[in-house]
Amino acid sequence: MKGMMQQVEPLIPALRRYARALMRQREAADDLVQDCLERVISRWHLKRDEGDTRAWLFAILHNLAVNRLRQQGARGGHVDVEAVDDAAFATPPRQEERLQVKELMAALDELPDELRSVLLLVSVEDMSYAETARVLGIPIGTVMSRLSRARERLRAATNRTTDRDTLPGRADFLRRVK
Repeated sequence: MKGMMQQVEPLIPALRRYARALMRQREAADDLVQDCLERVISRWHLKRDEGDTRAWLFAILHNLAVNRLRQQGARGGHVDVEAVDDAAFATPPRQEERLQVKELMAALDELPDELRSVLLLVSVEDMSYAETARVLGIPIGTVMSRLSRARERLRAATNRTTDRDTLPGRADFLRRVK
């Protein structure tokens, strides 16, 4: 026990410096060093005699710090319950979003292949009309026509209206053409 104390005690200031650099909070660093020292004492019998005590201690401290930082990242920061507004604890329901996505995917599956491919290339893959026309080997006008029909069918299948449908003077609305 005395030999352990002679080897470990001089390293405590260096362990504290390293822990503070890792944790960036004095209290958290002190807790980390204490946990490290507890682990060193409980596992001293596992240390190799020929091994470097300093490296062993720093490895233990580092691994504990990594685990603690990983846990903090998963849990989030500590917030005092009394300091938080009740609205912060509420989360909006997500069931409707999932149903909408499911409905959209079903409507997309019902589209004919020529409409679906144009819609996916332009909307999902963000290709221009000219690129889509080259990929599919069709004129740009056909791409625009198929895209319009595909969007209209999806809108009808999902019973959605766009801002364009609800704007006054809809005929004056300008569309962006890729």
